[in-house]
Amino acid sequence: MATCYRHPNRETGVSCSNCGKPICPDCMTPTPVGMRCPDCSKQRTETRSLSSLAVDPIATYVLIAINVAVFIGVRSSPRAYVDLVLFGPAVGNGDWYRLITAGFLHTEFWHIGMNMLALFWLGRMIEPALGHARFVGVYMASLLTGSLAVMLFSPDAATLGASGAIYGLLGAAVVMARNRQVDLMQSGLIPILVLNVVLTLVWSDISVAGHFGGLIGGFVVTYVVEELARRRRNSVVPAVAFCAVIGVAAIIGSVVAVS
Repeated sequence: MATCYRHPNRETGVSCSNCGKPICPDCMTPTPVGMRCPDCSKQRTETRSLSSLAVDPIATYVLIAINVAVFIGVRSSPRAYVDLVLFGPAVGNGDWYRLITAGFLHTEFWHIGMNMLALFWLGRMIEPALGHARFVGVYMASLLTGSLAVMLFSPDAATLGASGAIYGLLGAAVVMARNRQVDLMQSGLIPILVLNVVLTLVWSDISVAGHFGGLIGGFVVTYVVEELARRRRNSVVPAVAFCAVIGVAAIIGSVVAVS
């Protein structure tokens, strides 16, 4: 199989519609007459973006809708908070589902507002490049690695919020930008990451373990997902399977940690 003329280690079955050079997904620029290579498109900034192909971020909107629906439901039924919040002793007694439900739970308007704004911004950046399935896989794996970190380091604290998953998306954005040779400082990703890490460390009532657990999970999972995309033409199934394995391992590790 031919290899990309800019990335000789990547096999590809796609060629530039103008000059015929083989190009990989990172080098493709969609045009009305087919895919063009960077040399023919004359739009190098587009080939370096995180969203080289146009995909509507449907999964991002669905996740936001689920979070908002749970927020409304919890406010109308306070008992739901007690049943869904992440709490180590409850997980140890068999309520392992709390590892997931707590990631969709918010009790304050400012909390859900900040998290959903971050999810909207990061999702519109990342989902078009990863695709719906891989994006959801990274999101859920980050959520569960955040829950695992809470069970390891602060199991007796009641924890809730989508912050672990969102920090995972922030880690994913950094990995993806680096892979596409995007300047991390000029793009604003490193300043945003540093600011969020500082806020996590100095702001009270924030789950430090949940944030860093999600961030590390996002880094690791996205690195593997991106590597699979480089090495395989059809990498969606193995990428989602890897995310599922990490998520299941995080659930098992969390239950074992508090048992």
